[in-house]
Amino acid sequence: MSNTVSQPTRSVKIPGPDHPITIERNPARVVVSLAGRTLADTRNALTLREARYPAVLYIPAEDVDMTLLERTDHATYCPYKGDCAYYSIPLGGERSVNAVWTYETPYDAVASIKGHVAFYPDRVDAIEELDVPA
Repeated sequence: MSNTVSQPTRSVKIPGPDHPITIERNPARVVVSLAGRTLADTRNALTLREARYPAVLYIPAEDVDMTLLERTDHATYCPYKGDCAYYSIPLGGERSVNAVWTYETPYDAVASIKGHVAFYPDRVDAIEELDVPA
């Protein structure tokens, strides 16, 4: 008799022509702000483009003021990227609940987003892509 708890089987999908995912370094300086505070400021953001969804900026956690975020119990699953964890931004009140997400152990196809977080644009005041001097 085994003491292991069985987990529901989750499908894992590989990006391809029917559901493409590309990840590229974003050359801009990316600044995320809320309530007059800078949440993130980086020159190392990644732009993830997935199928027909809007592009998403993933920002290295080391360039985010994580002290302004609060981990929540909310979690989702993406068959292309894996398990997703969330953070709220107390500065933003109800509007900023589960405003930030991260794939802590992403699938191999999107491994480069490990250690990065993304912000919902409508739950912060601004996500700016500023020109980088040549």
